[in-house]
Order: sequence, then structure tokens, then C-alpha cells
Amino acid sequence: MISTLRKAGRTLVLAAAMLGPLAAGACRAETPQPSTPVAAAPAAPTETLTIDTARGPVSFRIEIADDDAERERGLMYRTSLAPDAGMLFEWSSPARRAFWMRNTYIPLDIIYIGVNGRIISIAAMTGPFSEEPIPSQGAALGVLEIAGGRAAELGIDIGDQVHHRIFGQ
Repeated sequence: MISTLRKAGRTLVLAAAMLGPLAAGACRAETPQPSTPVAAAPAAPTETLTIDTARGPVSFRIEIADDDAERERGLMYRTSLAPDAGMLFEWSSPARRAFWMRNTYIPLDIIYIGVNGRIISIAAMTGPFSEEPIPSQGAALGVLEIAGGRAAELGIDIGDQVHHRIFGQ
């Protein structure tokens, strides 16, 4: 019995050691959160972000996540997101980013944006509640989350130009 417990303990320690780097690499880490989902966005100021697509410009009213606490929470626990709404995650320097969908109730399109404001990769229709890391395909200065499927609906694609103050525009 004691031998079995020791083996189980070693297995748990090994599993924790292997999974630790994955959790640390994600942009959002689990933090204490409300136990129930919220339908509406918090009363946060919004800004306009515009993307030049092959079909023409499209605009979103976005919340800004520019500190660790805001980036960790992201759009967790939201049960809806308006078609013209989103959240822009901002960092002071570009780096490869990886997001997950932990505690996220709705599918999202995750748009990774380079320092020059060009879209470098898009993860479309990400699955709710997934803890699988969703990496960027290059160094991102910003990441835009919008309602799942909107990027395809609006013709948003890799290489499109994003206009917002964080990209020096």
C-alpha cells in the first residue's frame, strides 16, 4: 500500500513538472475569479481599432488589457461578445505569445499583431474551455480577441494592417 502511494506521488510530481512550463508559457494564468459567468462586459472604457482588409476597413470597439491582471483575466467568464467588440492585449515589447481558452465560455478568433501593426497569425474559432496553448506564428506586440468566426466573416487575413495607437499610428 505504501509503495503504491509513493509511486502515485512520484507520478503526480512528474506530471506537475511536465505541465508547469505549459501553464507558464500561456499569456493568461488562472487567478481567483467569480464562480459564475457574466454576460456583459465590465464598465471599462473602450477605444476604436480599425483593420484594413481586402474588402475595406472594419472597426471594433475594444477594451484594452495592458497589465498582468487584465491580460490574465481577458475575456474569461463572458457568455457573449458583440460582433463589433473585442479586447486588445498590449505589451511593451514584441515576443512570441500563446493564449488558452481556460474559463472562456465563447469561441474566439485570436489575432496576433506584429510591432508594425500587421497581422502575423490568426487562430480562428478557438474552442471554449481549452487549456491547449495557441501560439503566435511570430513576435506579437498586440493580440486582438474578437467573437469566433468574425475574422472570416469580415475577410480579416494575415498581412492586413491594424490601426491603433499601440502600433505607432
